[in-house]
Amino acid sequence: MTESPILCSIDLDAPGKQVGQLQVPRSSNMAGWSNQYVPIVSIAGGDGPTAVVLGGVHGDEPEGQIAALNLLRRLEPAQVHGRLIVIPCVSMDASLEYSRLWPSGANMNRSFPGSPDGSPDEQLAHFLSTEVFPRSEIVVDMHSGGRTGLCVPWSEMHWVDDPEQRRQMVDGMYAWNADWCCVYIDIAGSGLLVGEAERQGKIVVSTELGGGGFVTAEIHRLSISGLENVLRHFGVIAGEAVTRADLGKPEQTLLMATERDNYLLAPESGLFETFVDLGQHVSVGEPLGQMHFLERPDRAPEVIESLTDGIVCSVRAIATTDQGDNVVVVAREASRSELD
Repeated sequence: MTESPILCSIDLDAPGKQVGQLQVPRSSNMAGWSNQYVPIVSIAGGDGPTAVVLGGVHGDEPEGQIAALNLLRRLEPAQVHGRLIVIPCVSMDASLEYSRLWPSGANMNRSFPGSPDGSPDEQLAHFLSTEVFPRSEIVVDMHSGGRTGLCVPWSEMHWVDDPEQRRQMVDGMYAWNADWCCVYIDIAGSGLLVGEAERQGKIVVSTELGGGGFVTAEIHRLSISGLENVLRHFGVIAGEAVTRADLGKPEQTLLMATERDNYLLAPESGLFETFVDLGQHVSVGEPLGQMHFLERPDRAPEVIESLTDGIVCSVRAIATTDQGDNVVVVAREASRSELD
């Protein structure tokens, strides 16, 4: 395997708390020889599992970035039973521009497993795939709907075939203590970070913490409390994990968005008007929204109908929509026993 061109300024196997950078080679119009610095922190306090915590794979999703920053500043080695490797923002340039994609147009969440000889995003994905994930048992990848999507705040997972890996991922998903949990599929290509971590047999916990271009105090509280509770659940940091019952809250609602028909796509470009609210129950054939066409004010809007019965768990947060963009996700309610 080709050695990674990325330099890491800290020793990922050393004890204690280290703060450093990953130096990703790049060229720009301002500098032919340059590096993009990606922050990385390792906190090791003793024997125990290793967890990787990642935020900002998409730059317009600040929820996870802020939760990771709060976590790494607060924790000291004495509070960590194993090791934490925290990268609070994977896509630095995208975050600085509040953009989903890198300035190059790369989607970091379609770059895995990466390549040491590829573009900067592929080089970074390769480093994570070959140097970071193999050191861990748990991978936490925090997302939200970003600027263009608004989701009910959920913790999520893919279905994986290995029963023990799946059981631990289900437990981790529920340990976030969000009101909603969701099992989802990929509908926009391969190359996801979580997919590579799952392929390596890791326990993967992910989220969609709201979105829509804004973050409420409630979402910030859920982001950090959920992250810390998951790490306690797996014995990475000190303290007892709490359950929904401990918090006086009802059991989570489990959503299954595992069919293509759960994901409604715009048939044409235009302005999307939603008819439905997050958490609303809908039926097959029920109108979910409609597309308007500015160039044709005389033309009737194109209505988009639900293809399934279920609960609205995501809606498009902005009206401007291209053909093929996801506008609504309708998932069916399920029981936890279905994940056994």
